[in-house]
Amino acid sequence: MISFDQLKPGAVCKRALTLGAVIGLVGGLAGLSVIPQTTMAHAEGLEDPTLAPYLEAFKGKKIGYVPFSMSFDLAQGWLAGMQKQADELGYEIIVRDPNWNTDVGSQAMNQLINEKPDIIVYMNPDLQSYAKILKKAKAAGIQLVAVNLKSVVPTHYIGEDWQLNGAAEAEYIVSKCGEGSGRSGKVSILQGILTSAASAYQLKGVTDVFAKHPEIEVVSNQSANWDAGKAHEITQTVLQQHPDLCGVVGFWDGMDIGAGAAVKEANLAEPVYVVTSGGGAKEAACDKLKDGTYSAYMNYDVRTMAHDINTVIKILLQSKPPVDMPAFSLPTEMVMLTKDNLKPDSCWVMDDFK
Repeated sequence: MISFDQLKPGAVCKRALTLGAVIGLVGGLAGLSVIPQTTMAHAEGLEDPTLAPYLEAFKGKKIGYVPFSMSFDLAQGWLAGMQKQADELGYEIIVRDPNWNTDVGSQAMNQLINEKPDIIVYMNPDLQSYAKILKKAKAAGIQLVAVNLKSVVPTHYIGEDWQLNGAAEAEYIVSKCGEGSGRSGKVSILQGILTSAASAYQLKGVTDVFAKHPEIEVVSNQSANWDAGKAHEITQTVLQQHPDLCGVVGFWDGMDIGAGAAVKEANLAEPVYVVTSGGGAKEAACDKLKDGTYSAYMNYDVRTMAHDINTVIKILLQSKPPVDMPAFSLPTEMVMLTKDNLKPDSCWVMDDFK
């Protein structure tokens, strides 16, 4: 315990000098071990031994890209994201545009296989059309990454979980048209190409939900073949037959814009809730929610999907796994957008990829 005398100014100075002498002695004895020596590594840093192999893994590599068409926002956004990484890491993206033609897409896939890219990123037009081609690509040692649409031949997959998407859309319609809503419960379903995974799996999710709600009456369940004009025509007819229609469940924004336009043109006394899904482009999603074309929008964000595609490309090019490895899936998170919950970054524009 320190006494009062030890706290006097002179005593404090003597105590400080004593402590200083002790510290100096200890420091002098242990100086060589306590004070780090300056080495070349400390002065100039250390070379990361993994960096050169990482960069080398991408040089001279080729990635084939075969969407449905380069004319719509999903394909354009994915390519923009892919191209940005390709430019940074020094590999090539080879684009083949079928322009909505399955036969042309088959030819493009076969041509790419002959060019032997390391990976092909592609969209299946339906569950069957590319089946033989995919087997041929695997036999040639090419890794395959399907985006947003699956085939009966399992390959790596990035994209929406369509069955869950359909269930979410149906639940939204039930909340607006189901028990306690005071509405007719009449609903129209607009499918895309019937043999497409996006239609077949999405329809399962919708029907599973509606089966639990007998108050919901599906008065129309038709294919518009991903065509906005046909979706407009079908919805016009349904509204003429059922002016008390409560909701429309659509399977893609590029098609359902026609359904939304038909509803607005009808100028009905009660709202018809149009729900759709898509990649969240500003003009196709946020703008259409704001102007009332859609009531709700299930968003699988293209920015997230492009990031996932790039991540898979980096993993496959570095690890070089066998093509017969078990296929994996990276489902994209789905976010329901409405006019009331929109934020400045809810939707994307092409500048996001610059």
